[in-house]
Amino acid sequence: MESLKVYILIANRMYNDGIRSALGLAVENHYGYPVVMNGEFPKMSEYMAENIMWIADMEGEVLSCGTDAPEDLPEGVEMTNIDLEALGERMRDADFIIPYGLPKQTKTPPPACAE
Repeated sequence: MESLKVYILIANRMYNDGIRSALGLAVENHYGYPVVMNGEFPKMSEYMAENIMWIADMEGEVLSCGTDAPEDLPEGVEMTNIDLEALGERMRDADFIIPYGLPKQTKTPPPACAE
């Protein structure tokens, strides 16, 4: 089975499920790259720190775009800061890009977008 490169773009600070999804992909022998975008980081639990370390052990990487990763990460946890341009270049090699955690739409889309 071919290993896929999957970027998961996590749009808000509630990134736990997006990180878990990337770990699930890594367990299935794919490369998971969760990208936490756009905001502050809540306090990292031990459980989440372990998930991030496992992603790194499985040759994945957790990225932070739009804001710097916290400096007080637990020992062994690594998050890579990346700017939007560099992220765009890296995603050219992606097999899948998954937007994750977008808020539910509250307005009706224009007719051209509704088809």
